[in-house]
Amino acid sequence: METTTLNKPATPNTLRRTISVMVENKFGVLARISTLFAARAFNIDSLAVGETEDPSVSGMTIVASGNENVLEQVEKQLNKLIDVIKVTSYTDGTHIERDLALIKVAAEKDDRNEIFQIVDIFRAKIVDVASESVVIEVTGDESKITALEELLKPFGIQEMVRTGIIALSRGSSNNKKKK
Repeated sequence: METTTLNKPATPNTLRRTISVMVENKFGVLARISTLFAARAFNIDSLAVGETEDPSVSGMTIVASGNENVLEQVEKQLNKLIDVIKVTSYTDGTHIERDLALIKVAAEKDDRNEIFQIVDIFRAKIVDVASESVVIEVTGDESKITALEELLKPFGIQEMVRTGIIALSRGSSNNKKKK
């Protein structure tokens, strides 16, 4: 089984695309979108969904991999769905991407100072301290989270969860494809 990181394509012809989809905040929309991907054998590398500033609209950030034709097909299929309001494809550096991770690390008393220093360097936060572990919250791009994870591995990562990528356009740039 081949594993790849999200920020490195699996093969030279594989591209990674971040797609923002504004959808009507209704029951079943997420299921319809995930079914669209599954039915066409499109892979979702990351998916984050949440309500926007308008409670009737949810924002979905989807990271997908494939060749240019596959990714174009994904966008076309998304635009065909009734509950989709707008599809935005981020293809260049005119956007900001962030990921959030919570990492529970074994933390013996002798190791805590070193763990706290690493956390400080990465501008992460300790959000829980127990007798034998700490929970760290870190926000940033994927490479930052991966680097922190690598430095914490020697202490013993007990659990880790990530939110998936979320993205927004920078400043006044408008990378929007409207339906």
